[in-house]
Amino acid sequence: MKHYHLIITLSVLLSACSNGGISKESSRPPAGNPDGVILVQEFSDLQCPACRVAHANVSTPLLQQYGNVIRFEWKHFPLQSHRYAMDAAKASECAADQGKFWVYIDKIFEHQSELSPDSLIAWAGELKLDMELFERCSKSNAKKGIALSDYKEGRDMGVGGTPTFFVDGKQVPTNQLGVIIEQRIEQLKQRL
Repeated sequence: MKHYHLIITLSVLLSACSNGGISKESSRPPAGNPDGVILVQEFSDLQCPACRVAHANVSTPLLQQYGNVIRFEWKHFPLQSHRYAMDAAKASECAADQGKFWVYIDKIFEHQSELSPDSLIAWAGELKLDMELFERCSKSNAKKGIALSDYKEGRDMGVGGTPTFFVDGKQVPTNQLGVIIEQRIEQLKQRL
């Protein structure tokens, strides 16, 4: 009986250590207001040139203008045609574990033309991440499931390419985001 308890205890300890202390869950926070009354979701690919443009010219200004009323959620949608998209998605989730998700994706988009496995590590160093933990995390497949889950969610919602935006669960053309958010704000005001 004593050996049985020892085996159970060791099994539990080994399973807890199998990921080397790396969580398979996402710790990326939403941007804007976590309690925002309007949900904006962006399905994006970190190697997609159109996503880089949308990040700079749509998402960032949108957050500046409506950040107090919107909950802005990032969703990974790594396209197979982009060689480093999955690596970048996993690395961004590793950065999220250290509280640096948003600054890390800013860095990726800023230097997207230089994207490679080595640059993902270098950028983590520039952001002063715990490099031993980051490298272990990004080389593991612990975060791959997060990106694949986001991708599946996007496919189920009708996402066919990137970037794709949703406001309160409805797909919205990128150039109509501000208009739709204004309409939602007015609708919510009328309910009060």
